[in-house]
Amino acid sequence: MKKAVCPGSFDPITNGHIDIIKRAAELFDEVTVLVVTNPDKKCVFSPEERCRLIEKAVEGINGVKVDSFSGLLADYVKQNGISAIVKGIRSSSDFEYEFQMALANRSLAPNAETVFITADPQNMYVSSSLIRQIAAFGGNVSDFVPKNIVEEIEKRLK
Repeated sequence: MKKAVCPGSFDPITNGHIDIIKRAAELFDEVTVLVVTNPDKKCVFSPEERCRLIEKAVEGINGVKVDSFSGLLADYVKQNGISAIVKGIRSSSDFEYEFQMALANRSLAPNAETVFITADPQNMYVSSSLIRQIAAFGGNVSDFVPKNIVEEIEKRLK
């Protein structure tokens, strides 16, 4: 069984994330959407809230599960028999950052390959920080996040 992980902060999850997850699910037998703790980011939603929102957002996508982890991604990969780390790429700056991370993860977890999936053009500009900003000013985020979590995100971020 080929297992992959899609790590991220997902604060909150966006349609861009969902697109990458769906495409990863077509490539791998099992995909874990992993909420990771990034000490450099101050998140609005707790890890538990993000996992719950993601679980709602990925309903109906076969082979996808949700988990959270605080620690090195390489450790999670080794502990769970994961063979691929899937990362979405929106721009060249994303690639530069993710390329460095891929090299580090390759050194720490040599049995896991990093797979880059390019963003669909309609989602290239969508980010969690954009969603937070739009919602904070009372804007409608329904075009940017899964429909079944829009109300909860807007309520929380207003």
